[in-house]
Amino acid sequence: MSETWRRFGSYDALMLDDGVFEAPSDVLIHGDGEATRDEAVARWGKSKISIPVNCFALKGAGGITLVDAGTGPSWGEAMGHAPAAMAKAGIAPEQVEGILITHLHGDHALGLFDGERARFPDAQIIVPEADFGFFGDEANRAQTPQNRQGGFAVTAAVKKHYAGRIHSAPAGPVRPGITLVPLPGHTAGHSGYLIEGDTPLLLWGDALHLSDLQATDPGIGFVYDFDAATARASRRAILERAAREGWLISGGHIEGFRRVSESGAGYELIPA
Repeated sequence: MSETWRRFGSYDALMLDDGVFEAPSDVLIHGDGEATRDEAVARWGKSKISIPVNCFALKGAGGITLVDAGTGPSWGEAMGHAPAAMAKAGIAPEQVEGILITHLHGDHALGLFDGERARFPDAQIIVPEADFGFFGDEANRAQTPQNRQGGFAVTAAVKKHYAGRIHSAPAGPVRPGITLVPLPGHTAGHSGYLIEGDTPLLLWGDALHLSDLQATDPGIGFVYDFDAATARASRRAILERAAREGWLISGGHIEGFRRVSESGAGYELIPA
């Protein structure tokens, strides 16, 4: 985990450790079918998934902006540590002026709440337009598998506790030097945020959950992906683009900051 600020363009970025998520390996899927998935998991050699949960602080001329907000206490003691990480970095909730949400899953947005109140009293919340539109419409719940319905409750809570401070954003600039990049599939409006600079940084949310396995074989996805085929296409495209453009990347489940490099038929995420 990165515990120091790093400069990207007009922002200093700090990774905030929210904890560790664990699940059995049977949450993995593959676009080429179950047999290919079993072969990939066997080569990987791990019986369970154990991945970091991160969010990020950006310090710029306008103050502190967060990218995602962590889990809060809702998912147990293994997660929800972002507030302590912020306090250690000297960031008070009142100092946060903006929060850029990559998508409305609990491990990215439940940290917006402190019980029945907004954790960040002065922050403006930016949510990808397609995600807010989908999860904000209860009519979509019936067509959504039960294990992917969590975003509806999260969105309802955001609407309740941040009323008047929510902005749904399309692709394009959302802050000076920060651009929303759509990466649909994991959710309807899942997105990343590109911080401009001599070496740009893309915070890509959940484009990849497992930096080693999914970079090597982008066909691997998670049962949590709303549209698995679209998620695979987004994953392949952003890996190719990040490698071509020379971007640094990180995300909700990536260890540290990485550079994307082509490796055989896939890619490798190299610590930067």
